[in-house]
Amino acid sequence: MASNKKYWKSVEELNENSSIMETLQQNEFAQPIPTDDFLGNKENLSASSTTRRDFLKYVGFSTAAASLAACEGPVIKSIPYVVAPDEIVPGVANYYATTMADGFDFANVLVKTREGRPIKIERNDLAKNGGAVNARVHASVLSMYDKNRLQNPKVDGADASWEELDAAVAQKMNEMSGQDIVLLTQTFASPSTSKLIQEFTTRYPNVRHVIYDSVSSSEALDAFQNKYGTRGLADYDFSKAEVIVSVGADFIGDWQGGGYEAGYAKGRIPKNGKMSKHFQFEANMTLSGANADVRVPVTPSQQLQVLKALTGGSTSGLPENVAAAVTKAKAQLQKAGGNGVVITGIPSVEAQTMALNYNDGKSVMDAAKPRMTAMGNTREVKRVMDGVISGAVKGLITVGVDPVYSFPNAEFAEAYKNLNMSLAFAMNPDATASAAKLVAAVPHYLESWGDVQLKKGTFSVMQPTIKPLFDTRQFQQCLLNWTGRNNVNYYDYLKEYMEGTVLNGTSWNQVVHDGVVESDATLTGDAETTAANEFELESSTSNGAMAFNSQSNGMELTLYTKTGLGDGRQANNPWLQELPDPITRTSWDNYVTISKSDADAMGLENYNVADGGLNGDYVNISMNGVTIEKVPVLIQPGQAKGSIGLALGYGREEGLQKEMQTGVNGFRLYNNFSAVQGGVTLEKVSGVHEFACVQLHNTMMGRDIIKETTLEIFNTKNKHDWNPVPEVSKDHQEIPVTSPDADLWDEFDRSVGHHFNLSIDLNACTGCGACVIACHAENNVPVVGKEEMRRSRDMHWLRIDRYYSSEESFAGDNEKKENISGLGSSLSEYGEMENPSANPQVAFQPVMCQHCNHAPCETVCPVAATSHGRQGQNHMAYNRCVGTRYCANNCPYKVRRFNWFLYAENDEFDFHMNNDLGRMVLNPDVVVRSRGVMEKCSMCIQMTQKSILDAKRAGKPVEDAKFQTACSAACETGAIVFGDINDTESEVHELKQSDRMYHLLEAVGTEPNVFYHAKVRNTNEA
Repeated sequence: MASNKKYWKSVEELNENSSIMETLQQNEFAQPIPTDDFLGNKENLSASSTTRRDFLKYVGFSTAAASLAACEGPVIKSIPYVVAPDEIVPGVANYYATTMADGFDFANVLVKTREGRPIKIERNDLAKNGGAVNARVHASVLSMYDKNRLQNPKVDGADASWEELDAAVAQKMNEMSGQDIVLLTQTFASPSTSKLIQEFTTRYPNVRHVIYDSVSSSEALDAFQNKYGTRGLADYDFSKAEVIVSVGADFIGDWQGGGYEAGYAKGRIPKNGKMSKHFQFEANMTLSGANADVRVPVTPSQQLQVLKALTGGSTSGLPENVAAAVTKAKAQLQKAGGNGVVITGIPSVEAQTMALNYNDGKSVMDAAKPRMTAMGNTREVKRVMDGVISGAVKGLITVGVDPVYSFPNAEFAEAYKNLNMSLAFAMNPDATASAAKLVAAVPHYLESWGDVQLKKGTFSVMQPTIKPLFDTRQFQQCLLNWTGRNNVNYYDYLKEYMEGTVLNGTSWNQVVHDGVVESDATLTGDAETTAANEFELESSTSNGAMAFNSQSNGMELTLYTKTGLGDGRQANNPWLQELPDPITRTSWDNYVTISKSDADAMGLENYNVADGGLNGDYVNISMNGVTIEKVPVLIQPGQAKGSIGLALGYGREEGLQKEMQTGVNGFRLYNNFSAVQGGVTLEKVSGVHEFACVQLHNTMMGRDIIKETTLEIFNTKNKHDWNPVPEVSKDHQEIPVTSPDADLWDEFDRSVGHHFNLSIDLNACTGCGACVIACHAENNVPVVGKEEMRRSRDMHWLRIDRYYSSEESFAGDNEKKENISGLGSSLSEYGEMENPSANPQVAFQPVMCQHCNHAPCETVCPVAATSHGRQGQNHMAYNRCVGTRYCANNCPYKVRRFNWFLYAENDEFDFHMNNDLGRMVLNPDVVVRSRGVMEKCSMCIQMTQKSILDAKRAGKPVEDAKFQTACSAACETGAIVFGDINDTESEVHELKQSDRMYHLLEAVGTEPNVFYHAKVRNTNEA
């Protein structure tokens, strides 16, 4: 029987007419707890003295709101289709083949679209010569959703219609008949565009076409053209190389367009007891140097002498250690015969010619079908720059280039404003577009049609994957209109042109579907549209391009491009700004790299502060009367003494939101468009720079995180000698940690259904970072900004750790560790091992959630938010998580990320998730997490489940290749392989049987579903 007894806590409750009681009954709290003000404001939170108990109370109170916010989609208001397009099925992704060709990055790609929105870039496996699908290419989809893009044409600074711009251009062209007008463009590598430019310059004879590559390969192009008669760049297949010797060429990075890492990695995986041998002579520490077997620091002025010695000259005059390395490299090259290759990045036609002559006829170099992705001529570009400054050039039309930002002569910017005609084709209001009288807003490549010839004999098609977001028009369509063909659509022109020249009977629709086609057609290229034949090419004897002068009273500077930002044309992309540099592990910055000995001599230092952040000094860099002020200094192990490095692509201001205006403009020192400069002086100035560096430790300090061995030991010793399984003690007996007797857990049956594993080969991983950006795109990983990165609050689900050796090699580290005896000795010597060598060996290691079968995070979660699935993944139920962070504390791999703040729709994190346009890139298959929850790698469970469901619908087993994660699909080198370990025919099953296989921190006994392959270095002598 129910009780009718009345319970009360206060006498006030007995008063039925009490207004206070009515208020309390309607509201649980008389005054709402200001959780939004508290948790949404970083300053209030950092200044608060709130106890841990109170903090958890606030988090618990806001859990429902956080869960609701996490479940919201990126679009608040949606409009249903009146007539649904046939090709769009809600919830099902469409893929389109297209080509990226922005003048710096060229690649054949597949574009994943959801409900008509491009959301992710993937590799097009049909393209055999598909370029480099690097981090920048993966991030390019976000650049389309940039809220700062030009949305319409402009005339004299005011918004205009295309009719008004067309009229203004026609009037100007007529007024300036007979006056010198330059059409300054990027390299298009587009035959149809070259034909249109020829037709345009025929219509207006006073217009001449000049190609400008912001990062020049002019000397290499001149050398190739002198030798082979075609303006292009020699292509290389490093999978055929037995010995690779590079002198100043970062071929795993952006050297001559990049894209060589896949072939390189094939030769670096030891098979049948063999792998390639790689020597690297360089000033800056690069990706290529970090992956080399032998890396020798040499200044730029020494590099030409090294190259001469390698190709038949003498080593006299070189430092003793350099001469010894050159002698060993020559012996290895001689042994390799036709499978040895020498490449160089020295900006000298003489040096480039030496390399071509040496490689001529070798199996590695392909001179018959060169790359067509760079066509610039330094001499012509310099004439344009000087002509604008002097007034000889009266009009300038720029397409895909930003000379006001990137030309080294500061006088150009002022002279540009005084031109009679300045027309800029641009996607963003960059420095040139901001100063131009006429501005044509162009679409993103994902909104465009086009054709691209990346390599002679291979043609690609660019197709739109979405209707243009703004009132933009392609440059090619403008040329058609301005040559009197307003009624011709560029798509129709392109189709007719391709069918008449390239396709040879192949269906146009098939080529658009595949994205690529091979053809022997010889078409008009970029070089044929310029007046290059009027100018004398740089020769191997004139040496005019060897612009740097090695004055003894200054430092030698090497200008380079970072893996993330490249030449800076995607500087407004927060994914790329936040991507840690593979070598320095620093984001949101460029800086002067300098050797420890030079830094000590100048009184420059880096140091860590109490919160773990890295600080450093500032310098002024001066050269030839040009000074860049307050440039931060980063002490870089491996930097050649007497040399410094500085990344290009930073220091942009126009067209970028404030958060992206980072770094200094290195192009101001790009004198004569040469990457190396001499006579550079540094002056220490006051101030402290705060870096956002995410890896503070310098070495693995003797820990068995990176397992490595030499090729000789790998071939001759038992795997238990170089890849031992850790042992633990049981009943005073040492047993392998993998033994069931060492297992404290109740085992479960993993043989039923799918069980996923991820393999990572340290020999194949070059540290390029493409997988990190792909993970961002697939899993809606937020951007947190420089301040939060500095506080070690990065949200990357996948990181690539970089380790330096404290001795000359990791083998030396191990020897030092094994010889440590006693507590006093260990404290001092382990401390010494934290300091990297002056020329360290480097190892890269991708680390994500290891998806442990015996996961320590699962046992400590008080609300069961993290649990194990039957398919091997460690799951996260965000709605259950209350943010205790016990799991992160208990994870030995430190791969869990706590959402300190709400990163979406929060003005304090004004990146792509804070505006409607930027949120269009979000993947609807993955929830957008809110504050107060833990997040981490999910092994892209949405992708695996889709593969399973597709196979189920088709009524057949899942093909091994269909199982992918974002990182494995993005990996050019094949370092990351994902699959079902229960499928005995799968690649990942085969890889797990390898002698090189090991688990990270195996002694802990977590039994991860991610495993690694030990790194093997080729130290064999000839």
